[in-house]
Amino acid sequence: MNRRDFIAIGLVLIISAVGFIIFALSPKSGASVKISAGSETYGAYPLSENKTVKVKTENGFNVVRIKDGSVSVTDADCRDKICVKQGEIKSGSIICLPHKLVVEITGSSDAPDAVAR
Repeated sequence: MNRRDFIAIGLVLIISAVGFIIFALSPKSGASVKISAGSETYGAYPLSENKTVKVKTENGFNVVRIKDGSVSVTDADCRDKICVKQGEIKSGSIICLPHKLVVEITGSSDAPDAVAR
């Protein structure tokens, strides 16, 4: 291999890395945040929209923040505050058991819909 081969391989690797980083950090189109407590749904909001939602139930309250393609629970009046300690997520869900709160990211275009064999 000569010098040109190493330069070509290096350029391909750099371009691939930059493309991967841009794809990984961009909010997924069609992704939304579904907030529910018990059997009641409080709403579904686009993941691309910056919004703060305060959820009050008979069990207590939670503050859910959607910002820059991620979601987090920023405040809660439960004892353990595990939902707050979980931090920001870009996929999956946050669950507060004492308040029966579920904050779930749905409709992400990178999540598999089925298993291929």
